[in-house]
This record gives sequence, C-alpha cells and structure tokens, in this order.
Amino acid sequence: MRDQISRVFDLAVFLLAFALVASVSLARAETADEAALAEFYGNAEMVSIATGTAQPLRESPAIATVITAADIAAIGATELNEVLETVPGLHVGVSGVGYKPIFSIRGIHTQSNPQVLVLVNGIPVKNVFDGSLGTSWGRMPVTGIARIEVIRGPGSALYGADAFSGVINIITKSATDVHGLEVGARGGSYDRNDQYLQWGGELGKFDAYFFLERSRSDGPRERIDADAQTTLDGLFAPFPPVSLAPGPTELNRDNTEARADVSLGYWRLRGGFQELNDIGVGAGVAQALDPVGRGDGRRLSADLSYDNPRFADNLGLTGTLSYYNVENLARLQLSPPGAFGPLFPGGFPNGVLGNPDVYERHYRGEMSGLYTGISGHRLRLGGGYRKEDMYKVEESRNYMLVPSPLGPVPFPLGGLVDVTDVEAFVREEARTVAYAFAQDEWNFLPDWTLTTGVRVDDYSDFGTAVNPRLALVWQTSYSLTTKMLYGRAFRAPSFGELYNVNNPANLGNSSLDPETIDTWELGLDWNAGRGLRAAVNLFYYKMDDIIRFATDPAPSTSVTAQNTGRQTGYGLEAELAWQASRRLRLAGNYAYQKSTDESADADVGFAPSHLAYVRADWMFDPQWSVSSQATGVFDRKRPPGDDRSKIDDYVAVDLTLRGQKLFGDNWGMRLSARNLFNADVREPSASGLIPNDLPMAGRNLFLELSKAFR
Repeated sequence: MRDQISRVFDLAVFLLAFALVASVSLARAETADEAALAEFYGNAEMVSIATGTAQPLRESPAIATVITAADIAAIGATELNEVLETVPGLHVGVSGVGYKPIFSIRGIHTQSNPQVLVLVNGIPVKNVFDGSLGTSWGRMPVTGIARIEVIRGPGSALYGADAFSGVINIITKSATDVHGLEVGARGGSYDRNDQYLQWGGELGKFDAYFFLERSRSDGPRERIDADAQTTLDGLFAPFPPVSLAPGPTELNRDNTEARADVSLGYWRLRGGFQELNDIGVGAGVAQALDPVGRGDGRRLSADLSYDNPRFADNLGLTGTLSYYNVENLARLQLSPPGAFGPLFPGGFPNGVLGNPDVYERHYRGEMSGLYTGISGHRLRLGGGYRKEDMYKVEESRNYMLVPSPLGPVPFPLGGLVDVTDVEAFVREEARTVAYAFAQDEWNFLPDWTLTTGVRVDDYSDFGTAVNPRLALVWQTSYSLTTKMLYGRAFRAPSFGELYNVNNPANLGNSSLDPETIDTWELGLDWNAGRGLRAAVNLFYYKMDDIIRFATDPAPSTSVTAQNTGRQTGYGLEAELAWQASRRLRLAGNYAYQKSTDESADADVGFAPSHLAYVRADWMFDPQWSVSSQATGVFDRKRPPGDDRSKIDDYVAVDLTLRGQKLFGDNWGMRLSARNLFNADVREPSASGLIPNDLPMAGRNLFLELSKAFR
C-alpha cells in the first residue's frame, strides 16, 4: 500500500509541475498560430458509428468516443493498443500467446476476446476460427489512421454478431487527410526500426491515397520467473528440471502494412495488405517459455463502396462489397527439450512441437437506404449476405495425446508428422449469414429524439438471432444532453468452439447457442462553456448462455465447449475535458465496474475494477508542443478457482515532445518516453501456471523524424 501511495504521489507531483510550467508560459504569450492549434487539437465532434451517418457526438444515441489523428500524434502512440487505452472503461490487456491484445470493456474479459467487434472502415476483421484478431493482426500501426470511433456497449442492432461489449471502427486516411508525399522513420528501445511513407493527391480524375509502413523490433524481453514446465519439473523431481524459466518473453516482430484508397464521385475502392514474419510467441502457447517458436501471418482485404446521399428525392443509397483473406501460421515449441523425460526417456530431444495453420476467406455484400421523406424521421433500411469460410487447416506435430493419471500427455512420434488428413485439431468448415436491419431516428419534439432499431441475422450453422435497440436522447437544456439506452447483442460461436476435434483439451460442440447480453445505460453530457465539458454514464448488463470450455459430466474427462453460466455487471464512466486556454488542454476519465459470475457468486476476475486516465497537452510555441498522460489500473481480482492474490496495481506515465512544420514547414519530430517512471506493469496470466503474471515493457523511448514534400 505504501508503494502504491508513493507512485500516486509521484504522479500528482509530476502533473502539477507540468501544469505550473504551462501556466507560466501562458502568462508570457497567449497567441498561437490558428492553423497550428487546429492541427494540434483536431476535431472530434462528429461520430458516425452510432447510427451509420455522421452526427454530433453528444447527440449520438450511444456512449461513444472519437480519437482523431491529432490525438494519436500528440500522445506519442505508434500502435492501436496504445490509443485504445485512452478510452474510458476500456483496458487493453494481453494473452500469454504472442501477447495478442485483449480489449476488456466494462469487465467483459476473455482470452480470445470475441466479444468486441473490430472494424476497419466498417468491415469486420476478426477471425472465425477463435473470434480473435489472430496472429496476423500484430500491433496495427497508426500512422495511416484518420480517426477511431468506439462504442462502449452493444451494437448488434446495427453491426450484427460480436458487437457485444463494444465496437471499434478504425477509419483509415484518404486523399482529404494527406496532401503530397510524407516520409518518416523512427528508432528507439528494443532495437526498434520503423519506416513509413504516405501520399495523397489527384491521379487524373481520381482522388488517391497510398500508405506503406515497415516496423521491426526485438521487443521487450521481460523476465518470466516460472512457467508451466516449472510445475511439471516439480512433479517429476528428483529428475533434473528442463524448464527454461527464469527466462525472457519472445516479442520480436517484423510487420509490413500497405493500404490504398482511390475514389471518384460516389465510388470508392480500398485495399490493404498486412504481413507479419517471425513473430515471437510471448510467454508460450502452452504457458511454457518458447524461444524458438514463431508465428507468421498475412491479411489481404479489398472493398468497393458506393455512397450517394442524393440518389433520389429524400433517399440516400449506400452499398459495399468486400473480400478478406487471412492466413495464421505457427511453428511452436509447446514444451522445451527433454520435457516428459521421466515418462518417455529421450522422447522429445527438440521439445514438443506443433505447427497449426489456419486459412480463412470472408465475402460480404451489404446495401442500405436512408429515407428522410417523412417529417421528423430518418429511416434506414438495409440488408446483406456474407460467407465465412475456413477453407484450409493444416497441422504437423511430433506427438499424439494419450491419457495418463496427470491428464492427457504427449506421446512422442519420433519426428514431425503431417496429421492434416487424420487428426487435424479443427474441421474445415464454412457458414453463411443473411441479415436485414431497420432503424428509425424520430425527432418527435424539438428537444427529443427516439432511435429504434432491430436486426435479424440468419446463420446456416446455429439459426436466427434477433437484436433490438432503443435510445432516447433529450436535449435537456442548451448545455445538457441526457441519454437513456437499451440494447441487446449476441456473440456467435467460433469455429473452434463448434468444430474442435482430436484435441482432448478443448473439444467443439456443434449444438452451441450464441452468447447474449442485454444492456441498459443512462448518460449525461454537459457542455459547461468556457472550454469545459463533462460526461458521465451508468450501465448495467446481463449476459446469458456464456460459452466456456467445461469438463463433461463423469465418467467423461473431456473438456467441451458448453453454454454455461451467467454474468452481470454494473458501473459508471466519467469524463472531463477543459480547454484551459488556447494553448493548454487538460482531460481525464475514470471508470468503475463490478462484474459477477452468477454461478460462482464471485467477481469474474481479470478486468480492473477501477481505471483512471489523465492527460495534459501544452502548445508552448506554434511549432512545439508537449503532451503527458498517465494511466492507472487498480483492483484486478482473480477469477473463481484461482487462489492467487490480486494482480498488482500500477500507474504508467508517458511524455511526448512534438515539433511540427520545422525548417521551412517540411520537417516534423517526435520524442516519446513510454512508461517514464519504469512502473512494474503486469497483465494477468490465464492460470497459475505462470504464477507472477505477464510482464509488460518497462521504460522505453523512441525518436521519430518525418519530412513532407508538397
């Protein structure tokens, strides 16, 4: 407790000193270049994710957050995870496998994170195999992002499956955001080495934008003190231990991302390619350190859209066709050399090896119309069709699982064997989904708007899901907006949960129903004037038919996906932003949540009960600015059955110095320190097999230089 108080005190002193220095500067000069101010602070007032059309953020029928490119640059973020940590009530954790991100919203936290729908330009990018973003996601660079819109709460009435606890829509840049050529490079801690270029302009009659970034790093090699093999070594004593712990996590990365955006009139064509090579597997897929395992991935996407707001009198028409191909490949050492030696002497001289590969294709088509011919109403009707095809599964391994008193253990096969056609871990499957939706925004009184909506999704593998929404927005006064919201959402079973086979650890169940959630929210948004804005919202939710892998009734010992258990949660999220002067802006948010596993009558664990975030942006010169932010994560409990003590709290502080339009308006510079005070940041491991949790990066720095050619 004393250490925690000391960290909070250090943080308070740091931020107070920051504000005092800024105030002294403001007394010296209060005038700044208007263009520089606009570029520094950006404009987050409009949001489209809540209804499908742009509207003022405070009037939108959802609890939403908008983050602009200016925000992203100011806080020194270079990847998506760093940006999302600024959203109230959203905590970015990691899984032990490759440190893949877990976007925990309002206490809903699972290892593959299928309950949050991630979109890129409105197109889902999640894997159907396990509902996660997959190995090929990596850590999305943010240089090519124009804005990010986030809904906290259900979104299935508009977006369908997996818009469960929240929706994240990443909107990439276009020719309207970039004019001419810009190149940049950054380097820093962990042998970081990044380069990027982007260009926006006219190509004949077309508006065009192109982006390319290459990112490489050895990653933070933080120490794991004990792992799953440490526990096995204890069981097999006095045989010599073979665990590689204590040892470092493997988080090296080599990412390439390319995007293109070409438009003409009402038509727009986008394409994207992402490739990851030799990606480290974090703390190990089987929670045993794996210094040789690597993941590779590729994603290819394309979408063609038509958006004509004046297609006919009082009618706007939009349509999208999209294609998404994803490959997730892995070369894994599940256990170290010599593992299970007491059972099979000399059986695994190179360790227990497994190479699972999954290939997916997604096809989508959607069309909707917005009709405004009825006074006071904005009626949107639409529908679509998609196919999710896990068209190829390949697997080779040097073991087969056999029963034992310890549970299933690997039996050596003498070398790698291709088991694709005989014992692959999951079946190749495909599903189709047809859906239709309707939404009406009814302004029935000058200060009242009622938004109602419903969406029906018909799945080929488990049937139909119906999800309504209801939102009443009241302009209570000129400065105060009140929102009363209800929504229902669902999460579709993943193919792993439905079709896992030849895997005694996790067997699929083709009879699963989708998870469901009902959420009620009350939000207040207050524009107090003089640059001060405050917002607070309360929420309550109820989850049913939760999908978990659970042990079958005796005498079976198989672990099978089942609809089991309920979860309820409630809490609040508060935000405050103050434009203290033309050059100084202060902002912060706080979130509290309490989530209960109703079966165990206990906290569900993993997610923080308290989240706090503060930020100060100070433009001390038209060309120079400094931003500081701090994130506090508190009171993370263990899930039922895990007797370890609570996960340690932490406060992490970042500081970024930014120069714009330097040396004849062509150069830019960013110097950023992440985790400035070297806090011991840890994310919870899934079980006690890594008893001291997953260590995150300590203090690290980077320097970025960019040049524009206009």
